[in-house]
Parts: sequence; structure tokens; C-alpha cells
Amino acid sequence: MLVHYVTYEGIKFPPAYNSEHSLSFAHNEFLVLDDDVFNVTYPKSGMRGNSRAGPGTMWMTEILSLIRSHGCPSWNRAVLNSDCMPWFSTRLGLESALSYPSPRLLTCHLPGHIFPKSFSHSSAKVIYTLRDPRDVVVSYYYFSKMCNSYEDPTSFEPFWRDFLNGELPHGSWFEHVRGWMEMKDMENFFFITYEELKQDLCGSVRCLCWFLGQDLDDEVISSMAQNASFMAMRENPMCSSILLPADIMDQTKGQFLSKGICGDWKNHFTVAQSKTFDRIYQDRMQGLNMTFPWDR
Repeated sequence: MLVHYVTYEGIKFPPAYNSEHSLSFAHNEFLVLDDDVFNVTYPKSGMRGNSRAGPGTMWMTEILSLIRSHGCPSWNRAVLNSDCMPWFSTRLGLESALSYPSPRLLTCHLPGHIFPKSFSHSSAKVIYTLRDPRDVVVSYYYFSKMCNSYEDPTSFEPFWRDFLNGELPHGSWFEHVRGWMEMKDMENFFFITYEELKQDLCGSVRCLCWFLGQDLDDEVISSMAQNASFMAMRENPMCSSILLPADIMDQTKGQFLSKGICGDWKNHFTVAQSKTFDRIYQDRMQGLNMTFPWDR
């Protein structure tokens, strides 16, 4: 099915959620408050499993919601994940964000250059989660087959090439990461990788609490990590796609949330694709002077 994407500042966005007005308003007019906390990712930078799809931002949303409620999971179990942290650059999310009581938790996939201009004059905080781009492209491929707001990829090879060329919705992964990493030394910016969350969830939650000025004891942090586990989230309908209408998410093509794994790209990339990806990755990330878990 042909999808007519919304285009803003040269970047394509899914039409079911976005409009040129909502994106322009988020960029130029959205008033960032000093106590706002933003959860930012490139799409599919979070969970993915054998179901072939997973929510790119959902894991961090769940963690931040638990921190906000001091470890009590009742809010997360009663309110949709997307309502806990509205997608403020989308049509419906913008309305929710504007009526959201302060302090606000907000979510987006926006690259840095079209993030709200008012952010630079605030002390609001951004948490940026990134993931091995090879796992991102595989997850994004299967998600696009499930989600009717994206063109259904005919096969992995052209989708993989579009990812490398920055031609997918939400633009180039490389430019997204490079743009946000320009903030890496700012005190109101915190970045973490999916791989670090997977390896040490308790330690990651503790670092996030420190960044957000939340002094929570080890017992509460341990409880939060347990409630943000894959199993807990799979059992929570507020974190799954079962409440989404069929015209948005085709449930017959997979599950939205499954156990997260790292390195699944090895089951999909050919040897030639792997070599090409490595070459382009090294070229596009040159000069960033950062080492991520997947670089080691």
C-alpha cells in the first residue's frame, strides 16, 4: 500500500500521527518548561525480540514513569504508555502535552535540528537512548511491515539500503545520533545505550535517578527495575499494541512487544551487507570521538 508521508524540513514522517502543523508547532512554537523531561530516540532504538517488532521508546518511557511515581507501578498499569509521556510533536500528542500538568514527561523521535527552539533557553532535561544501528534497521524493517502508517517493505535489502541512505521516515540514523551527541557535555543532557540498559538495568536506573535529582533507595530502584522488565511490560496491556486499532497496527503480522535481544542483526545481514554497513558506519561516524558498546 502506498503511504503518503508528511514531510517537514526535508524529513518524512508517518501520516497517521503527524501533520506539518504539529511538527512546525513543536519546532517553532512549543514552549519548553524548565522542569520538562524529554525522552528522545531514533525509531526502534529499544526492545525487539523474536516477534520481529518492538517499541523504540517504550522501555525508557516505562522507566521514567516509574521514577516519576517513586517506584509505584499503579500509574503505569492504569494509563497508556503513550499517555504517561505524550508524543508532543504528533497531532494527538501535542494536544495532550499542552494540557499535561507540570512537571511534564514528553517523548519524540525528532532530530536535534527540529527540536523545540525554546529548549535552548530552558533548563529542561533530555534523555537520549541509542542502540546498535544494525539491530535498529532489522527492528525497523519488521515494525514497518506491521504498522500501516509505513510503506510495507518488499524485502530487507532495499529497506537496509534506504536506512543507510537516510531515506526512511524520521531521516538518517547517523545524522540523528550525531546531532544529539553534540550535547553530550551539557549538564541537562543524559545519553545511554540500549545495550547498557540490557546489561545492567538497576545500575542504569540508579544513574537516571541521579540525573533527575531523585534520591531513591536501593530497594525502590530494584523494584523499579523489576517492574520495567520485559516480562512485566509484556503482561501490562498499557505497554502493548493490543489496544491499538487494526487500521494502525496489524496484529496478525507479529507482536509489538517481546523479549529484547542484542545482536539479532547477525541473523539477517549477509556477509556483504555486514562489510558495507561497517564501512559506511565508520565513514559517517568519523570525528565523533565516541565509543559505543557495539564498537568494542
